Amino acid sequence: MTVIPPGRPARRRAPRAAAVVVAILTALAVLAPGGAFADTPTPSPTPTPPIPAGTTAFTLTPISNGIVRSGEPLVVSLTLQNETLSPTAPATATLSLGRRALADRTALTAWLDGEEAGVTTEPVATAPLESVPAGSSRVAAARVEATDAALRGLAPGVYPLRATYAAPSGTVTSTSAIIVPPTDGDEVGIGVLVPITVGPLGAGLLSAEELGTLTEPGGALTAQLDGVEGTTAILAVDPAIPAAIRVLGTAAPVTATEWLERLDALPNSRFALQFGDADVVPQIESGLARPLAPTSLRAYMDPADFVPEADPTPEPTPTPTPTEVVDPAAPVYPTLGELLDIGTGSRAAVYWPVAGTAGPAVVEGLGEIRIDDQASLTLISSDSTTAGRAGQTVPAHGRAGEAEVLVYDADVSDALATASGLEEPPLRGAALAEATAYLAFAAAETDGAPLLVSLGRDLDRSRVAIGATIGAATTAPDVTPFTLGGLANSAVREVEIEDAPEEPERAAAASALLEEEGELARFATILDDTSLITGPQRAEILQLLGIGWLADDAAWTEAIDEHRAATVTTLDSVGLVPTSAINLFGSNVGLRFWVRNDLPYPVNLVLYVTPDNLRLNVQRANPLVAPAGSNSRVEVPVQARVGNGEVTLDLQLRSRASVAIGDPESVEVNVRAEWESFGLAALGVVVGGLLLLGVVRTVLKLRARRRGADATAEEPAAEQPPSEETS
Repeated sequence: MTVIPPGRPARRRAPRAAAVVVAILTALAVLAPGGAFADTPTPSPTPTPPIPAGTTAFTLTPISNGIVRSGEPLVVSLTLQNETLSPTAPATATLSLGRRALADRTALTAWLDGEEAGVTTEPVATAPLESVPAGSSRVAAARVEATDAALRGLAPGVYPLRATYAAPSGTVTSTSAIIVPPTDGDEVGIGVLVPITVGPLGAGLLSAEELGTLTEPGGALTAQLDGVEGTTAILAVDPAIPAAIRVLGTAAPVTATEWLERLDALPNSRFALQFGDADVVPQIESGLARPLAPTSLRAYMDPADFVPEADPTPEPTPTPTPTEVVDPAAPVYPTLGELLDIGTGSRAAVYWPVAGTAGPAVVEGLGEIRIDDQASLTLISSDSTTAGRAGQTVPAHGRAGEAEVLVYDADVSDALATASGLEEPPLRGAALAEATAYLAFAAAETDGAPLLVSLGRDLDRSRVAIGATIGAATTAPDVTPFTLGGLANSAVREVEIEDAPEEPERAAAASALLEEEGELARFATILDDTSLITGPQRAEILQLLGIGWLADDAAWTEAIDEHRAATVTTLDSVGLVPTSAINLFGSNVGLRFWVRNDLPYPVNLVLYVTPDNLRLNVQRANPLVAPAGSNSRVEVPVQARVGNGEVTLDLQLRSRASVAIGDPESVEVNVRAEWESFGLAALGVVVGGLLLLGVVRTVLKLRARRRGADATAEEPAAEQPPSEETS
């Protein structure tokens, strides 16, 4: 949810010509009649196709990882790859061996890089190279018997080996080495680091669908477990993977839960990487005392997936008292520690920065961390030390000032990383021979101290390649497997850490993410459980700092943009609905306002209302609970004072922790409070007039009736006619 400057690609040693390919043909040269080969080295091969289109490559691979014991023959394979549009011309390859051992690993590096000055080799075998069709490859073999004079009498050591053939463009060469191990050498310990990780994520956790794909047969996570199963490899596990499975509860894919059970059952020693395999260097450089850790994953859990299953035959339990009523359908959530658990035998406080990025200050900062009274260990490349950079072997357990470190051999590790990414056995064998040659020098130069090597962080490799690479390292001459605890408890050697290039952009990126996290944490105070917002935010930050992003700046930039847009949306999800001007007629009324809540959770808010003059008395603080995904009405009591006019009400939503939520709003209120008095007076006059008129009419009617009655009573009686008897 914050813009982060593009990252850098993960540091990788430049590939050597020796172990892999030494001949590349450009597309233009390929179009020449009969084909042609250039003698420019190709990059280290990757899974199919291992060379760029429009090129060819010639690889020398001594069998058995280059190990030739006394009395054994020397057998090599010669691989010719053709990714051009034309077939190659047939040729004859010549295998040459030097009988003078290379002096040290510096001499080995020079030889593998194609520098032949001071090295003498003699032809010992030839092999025909058939024409290779376009887009294909072929493997030839050459053999030198154990009784051959070239092999008799070779003392223990590392010897130069070369294969060449003539092409229209010139001589094509591939170099390698063989190892003649001592028969009475002392064994030294070796630990082999293998990460269990997934690709870079923008979301906080893997989805159920992603987990199902990764843990199905042939999936990347399945391949990683298959590769390390039955080996003594030291596992570096991203705790976000088991957490992603456990937060799904009963809804987790079956393949994912089975994968997690397999991980827990492995006897290998292990340690947890940072959540999401986040890069620790920019975090320390940004000023953090220790790297970030997840705070809560509750937001990812559905209550329906954590309801305990009813026991079909429950044991009788005492009748609970009214205060002890337990709802059997209530969900039971795992703790954060249970979600992040990577299995038995794990060691806390182990940090693995990208090779060549952790300078003295970062190592010192990490070295000050203690978890559960256990001092931290920082994994660094031997190239990060003064001795290693000078070409010397550095034992595994070291101390830089007060910081304890585990140093993995850069030369051996680079070759192992290359081998673990190759599917074709002949090509993988070339890299393993290189690794074994370096390991022979390292084992002889540690004075008995154990060594550490790494397969590097690479997601695109098969179980066969992983297993074969681990096996080559742990079964090399004069080494014996060591656990993480064995390395950490071995003798400590003082090491000096070399300065690393400063990259302020990465530290600034981490600082920006933390600043935005703080803003979102303040916003989250509107919830009863703030972790429903802050938990996913921290998980996403760690995923966006993941080392896997360093190889793809464009994809990382896109993920950051999406994260930033999501943050803006969250911060804008709660606010006031704009209100038009209000006409207020009356002295005691309630003003109604509306609050928008787009979050999937109910929120606790307080609406603060402030008038700009004294014409209105307003209830300043108005608490409310806005339901999830709704517009809620809040009524604010007001009382108009004497006088008419306009009042501006300033509205501001705040959390109950007084954090401002959303943008403030202003509402104009036209107060006409005196109209109420005037209206009542006029109404009183009208009513009084009507009453008076009614009284007058009633009185007049009564008087009229009375006059009529009196007139009737006073009128004389009518005269009677005379009687007949009167005369």
